[in-house]
Amino acid sequence: MPARFISSEIYRATGYRGNHPLAIQRIGPVLTLSEQLGWLPDGYEESYRATRDDLLKFHASDYIDAIAACEREGRVPEALRERYRIGTLENPLFPGLYARASTSVGGSVQCARLALDGGVAYHPSGGTHHGMRDYASGFCYFNDPVFAVLTFLEAGLERVLYVDLDAHHGDGVEAAFAGDPRVMTISIHEENRWPFSGALGDRAGGSARNLPVPGRMNDTEFDYLMTAAVLPLASRFAPQAVVITCGADALKGDPLSSLELSSTALWDAVMSLTLVAPHTAVLGGGGYNPWTVARLWTGLWGRLAGYPIPETLPEESRALLRSLDCDLVDEEDEMQPHWTTTLADPRNDGAIRDRFREIAAAVLAPEEELA
Repeated sequence: MPARFISSEIYRATGYRGNHPLAIQRIGPVLTLSEQLGWLPDGYEESYRATRDDLLKFHASDYIDAIAACEREGRVPEALRERYRIGTLENPLFPGLYARASTSVGGSVQCARLALDGGVAYHPSGGTHHGMRDYASGFCYFNDPVFAVLTFLEAGLERVLYVDLDAHHGDGVEAAFAGDPRVMTISIHEENRWPFSGALGDRAGGSARNLPVPGRMNDTEFDYLMTAAVLPLASRFAPQAVVITCGADALKGDPLSSLELSSTALWDAVMSLTLVAPHTAVLGGGGYNPWTVARLWTGLWGRLAGYPIPETLPEESRALLRSLDCDLVDEEDEMQPHWTTTLADPRNDGAIRDRFREIAAAVLAPEEELA
C-alpha cells in the first residue's frame, strides 16, 4: 500500500495569536508545497475530529471539559489557569482551540488505523508530545502521539515503539506509558533544554530510553546515535508498530534549539525507522522556523511516498517560501539562501564527539549496570 497523508483544512490558518512561537505558518505551506509538486494527486485523507469519548481514553474528564468551557466563555478563571495550565503565555486560549486540538488527536488515531491497513501513514499536524493527562504543557493541550500508540494497542498489538526526534524531550508520551511493557519510548533531545527531563539514566520503569545530546549536534553524530543506539534498541524490542514524532526544531536554524541537523539526516532517520515494523505512523512535532518546518515536512512526505526530491523548486513554490515570515528569525542575518529554493539542506557532517559514544553505550547497557 502507498503511504497515506492525513490532514485538515483547519491547519491552513494559524491558531495561536500574537508573538507566540507557534503563531507562524506551518502545516498550510506543507499542504500547498505538496500540491504544487504534484505529491497529493488525489488530495489527502481528511482527519476526523476526536470525540469526548475518544479523548477520555487518556485525558481526564474535568480537564477536557475545562478547555471546552473556557473557550466557550472566552476566559480562563485563575483557579482553572493554575490547575490546568491553560490561558497562560505558554498555553494560551484562542478561538478554535478545542477543535484544533481534538482534530490533531483524531488525525493521529486515523494515522495509526491507516498504518494498520497499509504500512505507513503520515500526519504532520500531529506531534503534540508534551500534553499531560490532566494539564496542558509546552504548547500542547491533548497528546495526540499517545492516541496513536493507544490505537495500535487497541488493535491487539503487544509491542509498540515510540521514537521522538524532536529537539525537546517527549515527556508526555513517556509519562503516559511509564512501566508499560507493551511500549518502549526512545527520545533524542537536546540536554539542558525545556522541559529539562529525559536524563540519560531515566528509564521510566524500564519502558523508556533517553538520549539527551549536547548542543550543535551534527548529522554525523545523529547518524551515529541512530545506527549505534536507536536501531539496535528497536531490534531488541522487535516492535509490531512504530510511532515517530519528527519535530523540525532539531534542524539548524530553529530559534528554540541549538541543534544543527539537516533535513536530509532527519528524512534518512525516519525512513530507517519505517523498516523496523510492519506498521508506521509518522507525526510532526515542534518547529519554530517556518522555512525549515515547511521544507522538512514536505520533503518527508516526498520520501515516504516515493517521490524524487527536486534539486530546485518551481517558481510558485519558491514564491510561497519567500512569502513566509517569523519574528523569531532575523531574515537579514540568519536567512539561508536554500531555505527558499530547495527542500533538501546540505548535510552538516563533522566529527563525532566522545559524549555521543558515551550516550550510545549508556542506553544499551543493562539496567543493573546503571545502578
